[in-house]
Amino acid sequence: MPSGNPADIELLVLDVDGVMTAGDVILDETGRLSYHFNVQDGAGVKYWRRNGGKVAIITGRESQAVQLRAEMLGVDFVYQKALRKIDAYRDCLTKANVKPENVCCIGDDLPDLPVMLNCGFAVAVANAVREVKVYADYVTRAAGGDGAVREVIELLLRAQGKWDNLISGYTNQKIELTGDK
Repeated sequence: MPSGNPADIELLVLDVDGVMTAGDVILDETGRLSYHFNVQDGAGVKYWRRNGGKVAIITGRESQAVQLRAEMLGVDFVYQKALRKIDAYRDCLTKANVKPENVCCIGDDLPDLPVMLNCGFAVAVANAVREVKVYADYVTRAAGGDGAVREVIELLLRAQGKWDNLISGYTNQKIELTGDK
Protein backbone atom coordinates (compact mmCIF):
# COMPACT_ATOMS: atom_id res chain seq x y z
CA MET A 1 0.00 0.00 0.00
CA PRO A 2 1.12 3.56 -0.66
CA SER A 3 2.70 5.42 2.23
CA GLY A 4 1.46 8.81 0.99
CA ASN A 5 -2.22 9.70 0.82
CA PRO A 6 -3.61 9.84 -2.73
CA ALA A 7 -6.64 11.75 -1.42
CA ASP A 8 -4.39 14.74 -0.60
CA ILE A 9 -2.81 15.13 -4.05
CA GLU A 10 -3.25 18.48 -5.83
CA LEU A 11 -0.36 18.43 -8.32
CA LEU A 12 0.66 15.62 -10.66
CA VAL A 13 4.28 15.74 -11.88
CA LEU A 14 5.06 13.70 -14.99
CA ASP A 15 8.27 12.66 -16.68
CA VAL A 16 8.00 12.21 -20.45
CA ASP A 17 10.39 9.50 -21.71
CA GLY A 18 9.25 6.20 -20.22
CA VAL A 19 6.20 7.67 -18.44
CA MET A 20 4.11 9.63 -20.95
CA THR A 21 5.75 7.57 -23.70
CA ALA A 22 7.07 4.02 -23.87
CA GLY A 23 10.59 5.44 -23.75
CA ASP A 24 11.36 5.08 -27.44
CA VAL A 25 13.28 7.94 -29.00
CA ILE A 26 12.25 8.37 -32.61
CA LEU A 27 14.58 10.46 -34.77
CA ASP A 28 13.99 11.20 -38.41
CA GLU A 29 16.82 11.62 -40.94
CA THR A 30 17.07 15.32 -40.10
CA GLY A 31 17.55 14.55 -36.40
CA ARG A 32 14.06 15.74 -35.44
CA LEU A 33 12.66 14.00 -32.37
CA SER A 34 9.10 12.71 -32.30
CA TYR A 35 7.00 10.90 -29.70
CA HIS A 36 4.12 8.47 -29.53
CA PHE A 37 1.63 9.51 -26.80
CA ASN A 38 -1.20 7.36 -25.43
CA VAL A 39 -4.65 8.94 -25.92
CA GLN A 40 -6.07 7.36 -22.75
CA ASP A 41 -3.24 8.88 -20.73
CA GLY A 42 -4.12 12.20 -22.35
CA ALA A 43 -7.80 11.80 -21.50
CA GLY A 44 -6.80 11.02 -17.93
CA VAL A 45 -4.82 14.27 -17.73
CA LYS A 46 -7.89 16.15 -18.94
CA TYR A 47 -10.10 14.41 -16.34
CA TRP A 48 -7.59 15.30 -13.63
CA ARG A 49 -7.55 18.95 -14.71
CA ARG A 50 -11.35 19.04 -15.03
CA ASN A 51 -11.54 17.92 -11.40
CA GLY A 52 -9.30 20.72 -10.14
CA GLY A 53 -5.91 19.02 -10.34
CA LYS A 54 -2.77 20.73 -11.57
CA VAL A 55 -0.23 19.07 -13.88
CA ALA A 56 3.48 19.63 -14.46
CA ILE A 57 5.84 18.01 -16.93
CA ILE A 58 9.50 17.87 -15.95
CA THR A 59 11.76 16.31 -18.57
CA GLY A 60 15.46 16.29 -19.33
CA ARG A 61 14.97 16.57 -23.09
CA GLU A 62 13.61 19.43 -25.15
CA SER A 63 11.10 18.79 -27.87
CA GLN A 64 8.46 20.81 -29.67
CA ALA A 65 6.30 17.65 -29.62
CA VAL A 66 6.27 17.71 -25.81
CA GLN A 67 5.32 21.39 -25.78
CA LEU A 68 2.50 20.78 -28.27
CA ARG A 69 1.18 17.80 -26.29
CA ALA A 70 1.30 19.81 -23.07
CA GLU A 71 -0.70 22.60 -24.72
CA MET A 72 -3.26 20.10 -26.06
CA LEU A 73 -3.77 18.71 -22.56
CA GLY A 74 -3.77 22.04 -20.72
CA VAL A 75 -0.67 21.19 -18.67
CA ASP A 76 -0.05 23.98 -16.17
CA PHE A 77 3.76 23.87 -15.95
CA VAL A 78 6.29 22.57 -18.48
CA TYR A 79 9.99 22.24 -17.71
CA GLN A 80 12.17 20.96 -20.56
CA LYS A 81 15.94 20.50 -20.52
CA ALA A 82 15.65 20.03 -16.75
CA LEU A 83 18.90 18.20 -16.15
CA ARG A 84 18.48 18.66 -12.39
CA LYS A 85 14.79 17.91 -12.04
CA ILE A 86 14.79 18.87 -8.37
CA ASP A 87 15.48 22.51 -9.33
CA ALA A 88 12.55 22.59 -11.74
CA TYR A 89 10.40 20.87 -9.11
CA ARG A 90 11.29 23.46 -6.48
CA ASP A 91 10.29 26.23 -8.91
CA CYS A 92 7.08 24.39 -9.77
CA LEU A 93 6.06 24.04 -6.12
CA THR A 94 6.41 27.79 -5.69
CA LYS A 95 4.48 28.66 -8.86
CA ALA A 96 1.75 26.10 -8.15
CA ASN A 97 1.56 27.12 -4.48
CA VAL A 98 1.53 23.45 -3.46
CA LYS A 99 3.30 21.66 -0.61
CA PRO A 100 5.45 18.61 -1.45
CA GLU A 101 3.11 16.32 0.49
CA ASN A 102 0.32 17.27 -1.94
CA VAL A 103 2.29 16.15 -5.01
CA CYS A 104 2.26 12.86 -6.89
CA CYS A 105 5.30 12.26 -9.09
CA ILE A 106 5.38 9.54 -11.73
CA GLY A 107 8.84 8.42 -12.83
CA ASP A 108 10.75 5.59 -14.43
CA ASP A 109 14.49 6.21 -14.14
CA LEU A 110 17.19 7.59 -11.84
CA PRO A 111 16.83 11.31 -12.77
CA ASP A 112 13.24 11.12 -11.43
CA LEU A 113 14.30 9.95 -7.96
CA PRO A 114 15.04 13.38 -6.43
CA VAL A 115 11.49 14.52 -7.17
CA MET A 116 9.96 11.19 -6.18
CA LEU A 117 11.78 11.29 -2.84
CA ASN A 118 10.44 14.78 -2.14
CA CYS A 119 6.75 14.32 -2.88
CA GLY A 120 3.76 12.94 -1.03
CA PHE A 121 2.98 10.03 -3.35
CA ALA A 122 5.76 8.58 -5.50
CA VAL A 123 4.79 6.33 -8.41
CA ALA A 124 6.97 4.14 -10.61
CA VAL A 125 5.60 2.86 -13.91
CA ALA A 126 5.68 -0.89 -14.54
CA ASN A 127 8.67 -0.53 -16.88
CA ALA A 128 10.68 1.59 -14.43
CA VAL A 129 14.17 0.53 -13.44
CA ARG A 130 14.39 -1.54 -10.27
CA GLU A 131 16.03 1.25 -8.26
CA VAL A 132 13.06 3.55 -8.89
CA LYS A 133 10.51 0.88 -7.99
CA VAL A 134 12.22 0.41 -4.63
CA TYR A 135 11.45 4.01 -3.67
CA ALA A 136 7.92 4.14 -5.05
CA ASP A 137 4.78 4.19 -2.92
CA TYR A 138 2.95 2.58 -5.84
CA VAL A 139 4.04 0.70 -8.97
CA THR A 140 1.58 0.76 -11.86
CA ARG A 141 0.37 -2.35 -13.65
CA ALA A 142 0.54 -0.50 -16.97
CA ALA A 143 3.80 0.47 -18.60
CA GLY A 144 4.80 4.04 -19.38
CA GLY A 145 3.17 5.21 -22.61
CA ASP A 146 0.61 2.42 -22.30
CA GLY A 147 -1.90 3.71 -19.76
CA ALA A 148 0.24 4.18 -16.63
CA VAL A 149 -0.62 7.87 -16.31
CA ARG A 150 -4.33 7.11 -16.71
CA GLU A 151 -4.07 4.34 -14.09
CA VAL A 152 -2.58 6.74 -11.55
CA ILE A 153 -5.13 9.46 -12.28
CA GLU A 154 -7.99 6.99 -11.79
CA LEU A 155 -6.41 5.91 -8.48
CA LEU A 156 -6.12 9.54 -7.32
CA LEU A 157 -9.65 10.50 -8.40
CA ARG A 158 -11.10 7.39 -6.73
CA ALA A 159 -9.23 8.21 -3.49
CA GLN A 160 -10.64 11.73 -3.66
CA GLY A 161 -14.19 10.48 -4.24
CA LYS A 162 -14.39 12.14 -7.68
CA TRP A 163 -14.26 9.16 -10.05
CA ASP A 164 -17.93 8.11 -9.75
CA ASN A 165 -19.13 11.66 -10.53
CA LEU A 166 -16.88 11.72 -13.58
CA ILE A 167 -18.35 8.43 -14.81
CA SER A 168 -21.91 9.65 -14.12
CA GLY A 169 -21.28 12.65 -16.32
CA TYR A 170 -20.95 10.22 -19.22
CA THR A 171 -23.45 7.50 -18.28
CA ASN A 172 -26.28 9.94 -17.54
CA GLN A 173 -26.34 11.38 -21.03
CA LYS A 174 -29.56 10.16 -22.63
CA ILE A 175 -31.56 10.98 -25.70
CA GLU A 176 -35.30 10.60 -26.11
CA LEU A 177 -36.21 8.14 -28.84
CA THR A 178 -39.47 9.02 -30.49
CA GLY A 179 -41.26 7.99 -33.61
CA ASP A 180 -43.34 5.19 -35.02
CA LYS A 181 -42.07 1.69 -35.29
